[in-house]
Amino acid sequence: MAKIKTQYACQNCGQICPKWLGKCPSCEAWNALVEESTSTATFVDASSLSAVREEFRAPANGAMGMGTTMGMGTMTSSVAQWFDLEPSPRSPSSQAGNANGHPENEPDAQYASRLSTGIGELDRVLGGGLVRDSLTLLGGDPGIGKSTLLLQMARGIRDKQPDKKIFYASGEESIEQIRSRAHRLGISGKGHIFLAAETQLERIFASVKELRPDILVIDSLQTFSSGFVQSAPGSVSQVREVTARLMALAKTAGVCVWLVGHVTKDGNIAGPKTVEHMVDTVLYFEGEGGQSYRLLRTVKNRFGSTRELGVFEMDGEGLREVSNPSALFLSERKEAVSGTAVGAPLEGSRPLLVEFQALVNPSGLAVPRRTSVGMDGTRISLLAAILEKYMKLKLAEQDLFFNIAGGLRLTEPACDLAAAAAIWSSAEDRAIPLGWAFIGELGLTGEVRRVPQSDLRVEEARRQGFKAVVLPKSTPKQVLERIAADSPIKIILISRIEELPKVFS
Repeated sequence: MAKIKTQYACQNCGQICPKWLGKCPSCEAWNALVEESTSTATFVDASSLSAVREEFRAPANGAMGMGTTMGMGTMTSSVAQWFDLEPSPRSPSSQAGNANGHPENEPDAQYASRLSTGIGELDRVLGGGLVRDSLTLLGGDPGIGKSTLLLQMARGIRDKQPDKKIFYASGEESIEQIRSRAHRLGISGKGHIFLAAETQLERIFASVKELRPDILVIDSLQTFSSGFVQSAPGSVSQVREVTARLMALAKTAGVCVWLVGHVTKDGNIAGPKTVEHMVDTVLYFEGEGGQSYRLLRTVKNRFGSTRELGVFEMDGEGLREVSNPSALFLSERKEAVSGTAVGAPLEGSRPLLVEFQALVNPSGLAVPRRTSVGMDGTRISLLAAILEKYMKLKLAEQDLFFNIAGGLRLTEPACDLAAAAAIWSSAEDRAIPLGWAFIGELGLTGEVRRVPQSDLRVEEARRQGFKAVVLPKSTPKQVLERIAADSPIKIILISRIEELPKVFS
């Protein structure tokens, strides 16, 4: 008979305590400790993760290999499998196969190659496509379109790679609900997309052994549970155990695993932070209420850049890629108004043209308000102080409201000059001409500093039909020559923020 041990786990950080406490000693969250029971049965001592590795490392024909086991409860070999970093073609280890029949040591096929999802924006965010044995976590607000994106990804993979199998396991919807949404989106499986409505992880693993899919989608992580942990689905222990077992599956069987994660009211993925450390890629799907567009951001990516941005638009037929996001974030205004300026932030390898909006009004409060949406409020206060000192703007007694049009969140210093131009335009009630863009960083001494990849930003402005771009005078000469050769657009150079009014005279 297994001995049952009771412990208390924090649902916020995963801290384990032997007894209940009102406040977690680690993260200091109140009423976050939940009672959990752990079993010390002998089969657990063999490690559930080792069992997963050995079970899916076995050849598909059922033959036993070195260090393999017949069942979850059998003791495994005490020697770990090891391989040479660069095995010779005749090396025995290079001839070994995994569960899908792929060679264990083919760096070009297993790691360097990418599998296109059929969605260009998703491929961009992932760094070029799917890596075969990767584990990806997708988070986002309820109803933002996570399941829709994954279903459309399944269709894209089926169209691009007809020989690939996709297994979609949902713990939140029935089979008929999934089929109904798929039919509404115009998605047909054609014998390569399989569905399951299940919350028990071991049953999903049995289906994986039978179907041998290339892509496995778990929707969502918090609804699944494993028999190796005796606690409710969604608890810290269950989330950690389910993720660890899926990670073992991805790395051993060569299956690309996607996890959908719930989001807390703070906007973070629910569960312990260790989940984000275990996975290879963390994506956030976000959008503003009342807006039809959706933004896909990379928070962590072991196989690519973490600064890429994917832009989608939600309509009646699902998610549609936005190939020209600059046109989405720019205003269609026909005449110039005060308080607006256009900047060119860089999201990964993609330059965007974004409208910066500022409103400066006299304040009746003892402490004027400083409100910023889309840009760090501290940064806006810093820019206001620079303008007040070097351009003699009287902002200390005025309210300042700042906004990035379209709901984007920007952190790049290259946005400083555009933000300062919008504030100056509102304070002086002077409209900046249409078709002007501002690129540069501001220092505390008032100088306009150069930013990287100015030529890409200017080229995007030219492509959108802009007439003039204000750049720092410290921009390298070779960059200016390249801009002049490639982009027939007016370039205005300034070295200090005080020179900004003179460019319009």
